[in-house]
Amino acid sequence: MATTPTNRICVVTGAARGIGAATARLAGQRGYAVVVNYLKAAAEAEAVVAEILRDGGRAIALRADVASEKDVAALFAAVDREFGSVTDLVNNAGIASARRSVAEFGADELRRVIEVNLLGTFFCTQEAVKRMAQSTGGSGGSIVNLSSIAARTGGYHLSPYAATKAAIEAMTTSLARELAAEAIRVNAVSPGIIATNQQPLGDAAWKSSAAARVPLGRLGTADEVAQAILWLLSEEATYVSGANLAVSGGI
Repeated sequence: MATTPTNRICVVTGAARGIGAATARLAGQRGYAVVVNYLKAAAEAEAVVAEILRDGGRAIALRADVASEKDVAALFAAVDREFGSVTDLVNNAGIASARRSVAEFGADELRRVIEVNLLGTFFCTQEAVKRMAQSTGGSGGSIVNLSSIAARTGGYHLSPYAATKAAIEAMTTSLARELAAEAIRVNAVSPGIIATNQQPLGDAAWKSSAAARVPLGRLGTADEVAQAILWLLSEEATYVSGANLAVSGGI
């Protein structure tokens, strides 16, 4: 099992459901104080917190739109008050556009995908670095950005989503080099086809077709992605920075 440093404070964005929720729960089990960020799914976020608390962990749910610079600043200020300065950040919050051809995307939809997926990751990283950086009194830390296998495969009729995920991978590489001197590690995880509420899991034909495209022959689980994220945050990965770990079943 990946070991957990003591007194770690982990912010997980978009943590009410799916991969974010699984990551928050596992972080709580590993001893992190966990901030469960959400935008609309308040009840689900509070349920994740309740589960962590029930298992003896520490957690709070905090609402913020990661695409809003003001919201993100308020989120991290609230973390400061509740737990102290963040030591670990999982930039999980993200949205996918509706599947449509490139000619059909409207400007507002394009902007929202870019704002949430790319600017949201950047805004949260900025606030975390202000607190983690040794040059500003921090003790270093770890950041994991959620990319997607779509950054490489392109997805199908999801060009805006794929483009933002490719940008996140470039950002990860750049920040890993920039922030090494501040004792901050930056890595990415690229999930493949994961069985979450973002997928049409009630469609048996879709599930069979999706599984057939995966060399391992099945969809992945949110817990499997969370295990990879927590490993990258852990002391077992202290010499890992700038990596992009695919959790994709071989795609």
